[in-house]
Amino acid sequence: AGIGKCVAMDLARRNARTILACRSQERGQAAVEEIRAATGNPSVLLRLLDTSSLASVRAFAQSVLREETRLDVLVNNAGVTGLPFAVTPEGLEMTFATNYLGPFLLTNLLLG
Repeated sequence: AGIGKCVAMDLARRNARTILACRSQERGQAAVEEIRAATGNPSVLLRLLDTSSLASVRAFAQSVLREETRLDVLVNNAGVTGLPFAVTPEGLEMTFATNYLGPFLLTNLLLG
């Protein structure tokens, strides 16, 4: 939803192979189908990613590096705000993990 979906729509309109990295399978698949229908680009894919989980970030990066021959653009758009204090299963504060640590780790893992 929001800015991330708009960016993905624009990339797909430019005929880019576009991977949506989403926490929710259901919402992500709906966005993929909407973007494919609006752009005619069949190369819009969904991969699950929860940036609050470093294990999820590592698994996502491994699959991208294994499945894709190249990565031209990475848009780190995930973020949360206003959540009550919570700690991830890995012992990290949820907002800090989601907004900073996850995207930082993802970027570094995908640099190659």
